[in-house]
Amino acid sequence: MRCVIARFPFDLTKSGVLESMKSIKPEQVTGESVIIGRRAYPVKQIGQVITRQDRRDFSAGEVLRAMAQLGFTCRGLPRTAAPTRVLDPLQQASAMLGVPGPPDGQADGSRHRNSGEEPTAR
Repeated sequence: MRCVIARFPFDLTKSGVLESMKSIKPEQVTGESVIIGRRAYPVKQIGQVITRQDRRDFSAGEVLRAMAQLGFTCRGLPRTAAPTRVLDPLQQASAMLGVPGPPDGQADGSRHRNSGEEPTAR
């Protein structure tokens, strides 16, 4: 199959990619990857081996597109967990004791500074 990677045309076949990657040890996968044989390879490593070009010369998307068209299993970026709310020290201590902390905006639980009145709603 003819595909363009980094503005250069390549005639790639599934068996040719398998043969090229057979003796290559996979690097640690931290992003997008492709399953070749029983191994998961980072996309940029595959692109470097099959094109013999520097990894900065092509995008991961170009290699993923070519590998998907050849019938290889492609994996996207791993999903990350939703960020959790960071507690300030008072809230953390309250949570450890099982006591609800002061309402948001009043870290020390005190009244309004300028007068003896409660702060008004904004």
